[in-house]
Amino acid sequence: MGSAPNHGTVPETGLSNKVSAVSLAGHVQQLVSHVRLENLVAGLSGGVVSTLVLHPLDLVKIRFAVSDGLDLRPKYSGILHCMKSVWQQEGLRGLYQGVTPNVWGAGASWGLYFFFYNAIKAYIKEGRQTELSATEHMVSAAQAGVLTLTLTNPIWVTKTRLVLQYNSDQSSKQYKGMMDALVKIYRHEGVPGLYKGYVPGLLGTSHGAMQFMAYEELKREYNKYRKAPSDAKLNALEYIAMAALSKIFAVATTYPYQVVRARLQDQHNIYNGVIDVVRRTWRNEGAIGFYKGMIPNLIRVTPACCITFVVYENVSRFLMGQSK
Repeated sequence: MGSAPNHGTVPETGLSNKVSAVSLAGHVQQLVSHVRLENLVAGLSGGVVSTLVLHPLDLVKIRFAVSDGLDLRPKYSGILHCMKSVWQQEGLRGLYQGVTPNVWGAGASWGLYFFFYNAIKAYIKEGRQTELSATEHMVSAAQAGVLTLTLTNPIWVTKTRLVLQYNSDQSSKQYKGMMDALVKIYRHEGVPGLYKGYVPGLLGTSHGAMQFMAYEELKREYNKYRKAPSDAKLNALEYIAMAALSKIFAVATTYPYQVVRARLQDQHNIYNGVIDVVRRTWRNEGAIGFYKGMIPNLIRVTPACCITFVVYENVSRFLMGQSK
């Protein structure tokens, strides 16, 4: 005789889904327990300070990155010539076109990046005596990068659009400022317009991952060399050296994605996606086209990174010391 159906048992698939949901909720709660607002504030402080100091070089980098031969674009023979031309046409205001979204974007990006990165690191390390490996640092940084990019990509689109307004007459410019650009892009291009460059931006998380991996490994090896704890505080010059070396390493290995991203976000040219940008850049400009603007980028991002990391390390230690 067959047994009667058991209506009191939960189906196996339902039980499995329920256990998975509870497990996921537990992991999220565990991750949230490692969140520190001090990391957000410290990262934001570093990003804002470095951006205000070095924004003109960012403007130069973007203008070189999109220089694809269109007649409407100004022609520059070098970094100083570009800065001088912008200064002569529009003065200091011209060199700081796009600074508002850049400050918002850099502040939010660095703040959120350190915020997520440190929470993910603490979550992975919980209950372990051993330190994180280079691969774990890299994965933590990549995950933090994806979360940060998803929240900040619309700000970067507006920055690129504002920086690429070549007309010196304020009244005839397409965008009057950050909010005006956000509204107009959303109105005319929808959400996809605000997320242009997102795919190469995702590839760009490898940049942050490489940088943070190198930075953490350099600090650890240096502290090991001087027989100090791996998280021992360094002086400003030592932080600057670690930050500069890690940034140069990251830029040298990942720069082409920035050219692709800037060209996708450019309002003066239309591409049908990442592959189209890569194909046309390669066909018209060769390999060198993927490295346009790298020199002004290095000149800008290396000191920017040093300022950001020094401010971050000192502000975070101060806030955490205050909160104990």
